[in-house]
Amino acid sequence: MFTPEGIGKALLILGGIIFMTGLAFLFLGRVGLGRLPGDILIKRENLTVYIPFTTMLLLSIILTLIFNFWRR
Repeated sequence: MFTPEGIGKALLILGGIIFMTGLAFLFLGRVGLGRLPGDILIKRENLTVYIPFTTMLLLSIILTLIFNFWRR
């Protein structure tokens, strides 16, 4: 079934992925990603709704290109 070594490796890989994702969010926030034209921000008295359409589209294109080049 599951060995302690296998679980340990999986946890280390998962931790590395979470770490790299955190670094990416810190870097992308400083670059301005998330505040692009086309991102919708609605502020009311007790409600804030943020819908990052342009950011999602841009990240989708970039990740698609990266994974397509990586696969070849």
